[in-house]
Order: sequence, then C-alpha cells, then structure tokens
Amino acid sequence: MSDFLAIHHVQDPNADTSTPDPHQDTFSKTYLGFWIYLMTDCLLFGTLFATYAVLHNSTFGGPSSKELFDLSDAFAETMILLCSSVTCGLAMLSAIWDKKSWIIGWLLFTFFLGSSFLFLEIQEFSHFVHEGNDWTKSAFLSSFFTLVGTHGLHILVGLFWIVVMIGQILWQGINITTFRRLAIFSLFWHFLDLIWIFIFTFVYLMGVI
Repeated sequence: MSDFLAIHHVQDPNADTSTPDPHQDTFSKTYLGFWIYLMTDCLLFGTLFATYAVLHNSTFGGPSSKELFDLSDAFAETMILLCSSVTCGLAMLSAIWDKKSWIIGWLLFTFFLGSSFLFLEIQEFSHFVHEGNDWTKSAFLSSFFTLVGTHGLHILVGLFWIVVMIGQILWQGINITTFRRLAIFSLFWHFLDLIWIFIFTFVYLMGVI
C-alpha cells in the first residue's frame, strides 16, 4: 500500500481514493526531508566506517579484534535488532488497520527489544573498559568505540522516540499526524537495523576471521 493510500485509509476507510488528498503534499515533503536527513547520517556512518577500516590494525601493542570480539554476543545483538525491525513493521501495519491497542503493544515490544540490544552493547563496552581496553588504549579501540557507540546513541534516541509515540497515540489516537510520525520513526528504525548489519559484518565478523 502506498503512503498516500495508507494515510487516506487511516483518515477515512470509505474515502474515494481517486480524489487528491489534502495531506499528501505535507506527508511527501516530510518524508523527503527525513530521507535527506538519513543521507547525511549515511555520510556520518560512512566516515566512521572508513576511519575504522584505516585504524583497525593500529592496536599500539594492545589486543586485536580477534582477541576482543565475541561473535556469539554480536550475533545475539543482531537477532534482537532484526526482531525489533519486524515488530516495528507490525506496528505500522496495525496503524494502517487502525488498531490502536495493537500499535502500542508492538511499540512496547520494539522498545523492549531495543533496550535489550542497548543493554548488551553497554555490557560489552563495560567489559572492555573493565579489562583496561577503553577508547584511549589504541587507535583501533578509539575507532571501534566511536563507530559502535554512535550507532548505540541512535538506538537510544529511537527508544525515546518510541516513548513519545506511545504517548501521542494514547492521547491523540490514529490520525494523519500520528500516522506520519510513526511512518518516519519506522523508517529511522529500519535504517538503524541496516547500519547494524554492516557493523556486524564489517567490524565483528571480519574482525574475528
């Protein structure tokens, strides 16, 4: 279903979709603006990936990625985040079907999975720091903490966004504005999942080979 039809369905399930939707232009502009933001975020992560690629062998006598990384933990984080992407998508489908309680339920599930991912990531960072392998130990660790930490910061922003979305849907219900905001959040969350796939592959998987 297109974004236009989805909005029209939320506003009035029996509406004539052959006529122009007065909200379509606003939705399209908002979506375009957010895509532009995501492109700038791609540049940010691209720079961090390039930095890590250059510095990942600069251990300064410290441990390398093979000695530090536990692939099982990274795989668990990946599965959790992929599952959260599914629950986020189900929240969007529930919005199209105008199921308020379902939306809140799937958003809460997404929040739980996102929080679990962030907990595991912080636990990994804490373990490294506890063993004396913090971001000041080597250029490799500085680039690693910056890249993975930046993604984790985006996840934290996403979790706050979920809380705000739940509050708005409880207060306002499903309307043009809340649907648009939910659609943009979904785009943001799926983007973070995609970035993590690259991190898992480029940093963790290749780091232990």
